Amino acid sequence: MTLIRKAALAVLLGSIAMPAVAADLPTKKAPVLSPIYAAPSPWMIRVRALAVLPQSSASVSLNGVGIPGASAKANNAFVPELDITYFFTKNIATELVLGVSPHNVNGTGAIAGLGKLGSTLLLPPTLTLQYHFTDLGAFKPYVGAGVNYTFMLNNRSAGVMTNFKVKDSAGLALQAGFDYMIDQHWGFNVDVKKLWLRPNASMNLGLNVVTAKVKLDPWLIGTGITYRF
Repeated sequence: MTLIRKAALAVLLGSIAMPAVAADLPTKKAPVLSPIYAAPSPWMIRVRALAVLPQSSASVSLNGVGIPGASAKANNAFVPELDITYFFTKNIATELVLGVSPHNVNGTGAIAGLGKLGSTLLLPPTLTLQYHFTDLGAFKPYVGAGVNYTFMLNNRSAGVMTNFKVKDSAGLALQAGFDYMIDQHWGFNVDVKKLWLRPNASMNLGLNVVTAKVKLDPWLIGTGITYRF
């Protein structure tokens, strides 16, 4: 009977001691991820210096009759630009581009003697769907395609022309560029877009109505700063 009591006492003491010993053993803590490895925000903005380079020409008519050899040309413009990008996944994003560029329109060819025909402001918001390549480290190239709708604002006549008007126009857009990320948030960007814009224009030369089908088709070449939130 004494032997049984001693065995029971040993078991009891062992059960009390085991948790205490386990509490003294070193424990391995779960690793804490550094903030640098946290998932990036889906939002990105860029501020660029932008060159707007129209590849312009026009088919010009006087009172509905085409003028052989008559054309028109819009000048280049250099402006600031803002774009906002949202990433659906690490590779797929959409970008909205905002900016305004001023342009003078001059007669060329058979109507070069008319000089400056008028001026307009182009507000061409452009929405593209992009694919970003993400396996090249800090170098992150992308390609995109989308649509553009250009508002022609503040139309003004010049020279002998009156009632100068350029109508709003929609077209396609293609894009290629890259970001070179300096750290998790800041980077350097180069971007090239091609827009297809074919607006209609009209004006008066005295009592005569001059109309034109204008081909602008500008290249948009920009470089600037990237910030990802």
